[in-house]
Amino acid sequence: MYQALYRKWRPKTFDDVVGQPHVTETLKRQLVTDRISHAYLFVGTRGTGKTSCAKILAKAVNCEDLQDGNPCNLCPSCVGIDGGGILDVEELDAASNNGVDHVRALRDEAVFTPAVVKKRVYIVDEVHMLSTPAFNALLKILEEPPAHVLFILATTDAHKVPPTVLSRCQRYAFRRVGAEDIAGRLKTVADRESLVLEDDAAAMLARLADGSMRDALALLDQCSANQTIDVPLVQRFLGLAGTVETANLLAAIGDGDVRAALELVNTLYYAGKDMGALLGELAALVRDILLLRIAPKGADNLLGGGFERGTLDRFHHLPPERLTLMLSQTTAALTDLGKSANRKLAVELCVIHLCSPELSGDLDALQARMAQLEQRMAMGAPSVGAGSSRPQAQIAPPIPEAPPVPDEPPPFTDADLPPWEPDELLIPPKIAPPTPAPVSAVPEPPKPAPIVASPPSDVGGLWPQVLSQVQSELDVSVFTLLSDSKEVLGTLDGGTLYIYIENDFTRVMAEGKEVAQALTKAATAIAGTPVRIQIQAGAPTGQTQNSKLDALTQKGFGNITIK
Repeated sequence: MYQALYRKWRPKTFDDVVGQPHVTETLKRQLVTDRISHAYLFVGTRGTGKTSCAKILAKAVNCEDLQDGNPCNLCPSCVGIDGGGILDVEELDAASNNGVDHVRALRDEAVFTPAVVKKRVYIVDEVHMLSTPAFNALLKILEEPPAHVLFILATTDAHKVPPTVLSRCQRYAFRRVGAEDIAGRLKTVADRESLVLEDDAAAMLARLADGSMRDALALLDQCSANQTIDVPLVQRFLGLAGTVETANLLAAIGDGDVRAALELVNTLYYAGKDMGALLGELAALVRDILLLRIAPKGADNLLGGGFERGTLDRFHHLPPERLTLMLSQTTAALTDLGKSANRKLAVELCVIHLCSPELSGDLDALQARMAQLEQRMAMGAPSVGAGSSRPQAQIAPPIPEAPPVPDEPPPFTDADLPPWEPDELLIPPKIAPPTPAPVSAVPEPPKPAPIVASPPSDVGGLWPQVLSQVQSELDVSVFTLLSDSKEVLGTLDGGTLYIYIENDFTRVMAEGKEVAQALTKAATAIAGTPVRIQIQAGAPTGQTQNSKLDALTQKGFGNITIK
């Protein structure tokens, strides 16, 4: 039966362990001088060799022919432990056996002397998963252990282990394995497996492993379907975009060409590229460029090595403010990608924000936008990106001056009357009936201004700031629903932020525990005082009355004026 490479090539001696000399040399010295402790705690990230060293140590303390601190792997004890046939060496997974009953059974069994080997060894993996009663039960035997018992605890989260347990163990910290060490080990394994692994491909697998030797072997195993493993094969098998496509995407983003950037994302998506890997490569490229911009002298030792120097120099025109904003937005989108129902949509939204920093609405985006405009003005380029579809601002024509208003006529006086003649009183003159003036439409009385009820304080002030702050913490769909100003209105009244929501579905989403906590935290941080969140159905009372009164006023009833 086929065995995975990370299991097949698990280290058998301390000398086979890669990248942990500070741990292996110390343990070998203790074995040679017979100064073995009763309890060890191995701490480190995944795939750094904690469990492998624990099994090697279990073999070494029981080996019948120790070789300079390494087990011989030939005696019956070593062979039996490797095969799992010796019951005196037991490996427990604390993630599934974390109850107090399991630890009590282990404690009751530990008092008996081993049947076959010299020491009874208990390897407890992921020990931080034990419950508090289980830790209390384990503490007693760690405090007064029998001479024939050895405990080896392994964990990735040492801060979750009680200090009382930490103080009774010798603690060894396992470091992340360097990329050069991982690449060398991969070359050795590939040679023994009759695989042709190119140096560039080995370096790429080492970078993708992120310090985990086990992950690197698993990636090599995934690419071992072909006899020759090169960089294009690794990119195709692991769904990577590649340096050229990533650089082209960043070029479109730097030019503000939203259309070209989205088309490239769409092409990579349907080519089978992983969206998380795409954002990770983009973040790595932006990080290296930013290091070259802010620390050009010492950046060579800090670069990730995934991109050539010529590719990095291609983007020297991007200002550090813009690069910093790109890196923060990309890493935030990468963090939220696991919670998004549509990964492609989340990446597209991130790309849109990267192309147009002003759409983010925060201070960092504004500073990045100003730096971008200043740079383009210095280069003599227009303020709008070459690929952007946004029109240039047009200068409005001047408004002509109004004609002067003529002076009002002087008031009418008696001097303006004609001279008086008495005969005119004897025979009344025939007065023609006055011509009726044309009847004009009676002008409508001006509509009274709508009566606006006094709403709670801070309408439109605190709520947009809260939305801007929780944008990175909420799911994209939830944030989109809360940002709809036609359905959702937030007002601050005293120490309570009232959120009025018309739509029932949106209200159910907002009442979720995570969403409510995020809104409360953001509102409290912005207001500077504790703020309580209260979600209401419908619209505020003042807003509802205003909308009804406006409808009646617009409709009208002839000469009736609504006041």
